[in-house]
Amino acid sequence: MTTPAKSTPATTPPTPTSPSDHGLAEDVRAGLDLAIAAVAAGGRTWALLTLGQRRTLLQRIRASVATVADEWADVAATSKGLGPGHPLRGEEWLSGPYAALVALDAYADTVGALARGESPIARAAIRRAPGGRVAVRTSPLTATDRLLLSGYSTEVWLEPGTSVADARGSAGLAQRHPEEPGGVGVVLGAGNVSSIPFLDVLYELLSANRTAILKVNPTQDALVPVFERALAPLIEPGFLRIVRGGGDVGAYLTRHPSIDHVHVTGSEATFRAIVPGLTVPITAELGGVSPIIVVPGDWSDADLRFQAEHVVTMRLQNAGHNCIAGQVVIVSSDWSQRDAFLRELRTAYDRAPQRTVWYPGSEARMDAARAAYPDAAWCGDGTRALVVADAAEAAAVEQTEYFAPVLGVVSVAGLGQDFVDAAVAHANERLMGTLGANVLVDPVTQRALGDGFERAMADLRYGTVAINAWTAFGFLTPTATWGAFPGGTVDDAPSGIGVVHNAFLLDRVERTVVRGPFRPFPRSLSTARAQRLRGGLSVLPKPPWFVTSRTGAAVSEGFTRFRIDGDWAKMAVTLLRAFRA
Repeated sequence: MTTPAKSTPATTPPTPTSPSDHGLAEDVRAGLDLAIAAVAAGGRTWALLTLGQRRTLLQRIRASVATVADEWADVAATSKGLGPGHPLRGEEWLSGPYAALVALDAYADTVGALARGESPIARAAIRRAPGGRVAVRTSPLTATDRLLLSGYSTEVWLEPGTSVADARGSAGLAQRHPEEPGGVGVVLGAGNVSSIPFLDVLYELLSANRTAILKVNPTQDALVPVFERALAPLIEPGFLRIVRGGGDVGAYLTRHPSIDHVHVTGSEATFRAIVPGLTVPITAELGGVSPIIVVPGDWSDADLRFQAEHVVTMRLQNAGHNCIAGQVVIVSSDWSQRDAFLRELRTAYDRAPQRTVWYPGSEARMDAARAAYPDAAWCGDGTRALVVADAAEAAAVEQTEYFAPVLGVVSVAGLGQDFVDAAVAHANERLMGTLGANVLVDPVTQRALGDGFERAMADLRYGTVAINAWTAFGFLTPTATWGAFPGGTVDDAPSGIGVVHNAFLLDRVERTVVRGPFRPFPRSLSTARAQRLRGGLSVLPKPPWFVTSRTGAAVSEGFTRFRIDGDWAKMAVTLLRAFRA
């Protein structure tokens, strides 16, 4: 996968622009021009900083984030209709300040390694994945993570043909040449998850030595004061400016003659509006329709309930307003437990906590689902749709990213390897996008499938593949990568171009593979013999990010506070709360 420095330029002939073309008032244009000039000057300063100074700067940002963490989580939750005491407020701790803190720590470690003359992955475990790919173990890396995220792991698979020496030698990207400027970039921030613009700015700066203008999505305007304080160490020396505005401001910035690169997290429609006339490279994360492949096996009643809640979490977290929300469940029509699983799925979908569907345009998309599927089951007091469709009826749910609480179920024939291969082909060929795929498989079945299962996972053409986990775990893991499967261009980018996060700053990335436990503690002990399977055993109960977790809000806040202060006494209390989930 190309890095931002090698991203694809638009080939459409440029459209002549002038300041008046975008309908902006003169004072607004003048303010944007000043911001761009300040960031251009900041780029020259950035090029003078040593790696040690850059690591210190990251630590200063970390301290700033810690100072605003409470406000960050509260403002984000309140803006989404999650008032005090709501059981889902923990989502905003994990997807906001927690994500920022762990990313800053990971980047600081990478820059520190380079300052010592080491590869960022000099001490990382590396193995061979299917097809001879190099697979870099990117988490867990510490004893703390092995405990707090017990049973979960991530690997980054590099493009076929990349050697171990190449992987180690190229890790670090632009920080291997800190004196080389990367120009000025525009980051068009996402509107759904509060850490995304923060993380995108960091990646621009560290992967490409590129200072940036961050245009915040209007849905995030309430967080601008928080961002300004959290990112003050970047703003003060001119490495970053934050601006507000709608599409007209974005259009002005992306066409500005002093801009060298554009990055956008948003919809394909937004991407299509930007590309015509664009004369600089662009990277993008655009979402898609994510599959949840349920591999048939011999599941207990507790397994059926737990994995049904897992699927519901993939769909309903953040009210379904996630580019990586699971949308299409692929089950075997020959599985003897299919109907039992779908009953548990319906129950969990109906009982998940109520919340506002808040993202602009969501009601229209849900109306479209009503029109396409008049027989859909509307759960949660009519706030969320469950569509069980046959092949002839599945086109809408497989090709439309609803970005709202619409969950589809489709059936594919077969058992064992036949089903896995058919489901992978279905996901690759029928579903729109290549951002992320989820696979649920019990340890006994996975062991029986052996190399055939691993080969099938390699065949999935998705930028993140999560086995017994949700791909959002990869999003939250800073040393993992986040982005579409390689191959996107300005003319055909179903889920975008390039990657972000990637705190090891790896080059030639193909995908991230996440592995998690099929069962939580204590039931995971029953699969102790499956420890040979990565992620087979966990000492943790139901994850706090499950929408059905009774203590998820308190545990998510506790995890974040531990990342701030490292207080094990307080963390012990948090872990006790986790066991009450």
